[in-house]
Amino acid sequence: MLQEFYVNVTRKIAAPVAASAAREVVRDYAAWIESSVTAATIVRASEISEVWRISFWDAMILAAAEQIGAEQLLTEDLNAGEKIAGVEIVNPFFGA
Repeated sequence: MLQEFYVNVTRKIAAPVAASAAREVVRDYAAWIESSVTAATIVRASEISEVWRISFWDAMILAAAEQIGAEQLLTEDLNAGEKIAGVEIVNPFFGA
């Protein structure tokens, strides 16, 4: 999920953040990450991708979110308001 944050704040917003600043935020948030991607995460992502017909990479983010018990995922790449694998999709630029 941190990779999604990094790409969005450095490339996809009106006033992009400097890469060095975004890296610092990623380093800071990394301290809160308790789980890592495992083979089970990859298998779950493949299931999510198939069932909800989304890209594998979006499904990986959702599988990781599900794995850590996240209730919401901030992304502009999926349908705001939709719930996938128990995770609510929120577009941070337009709201849910």
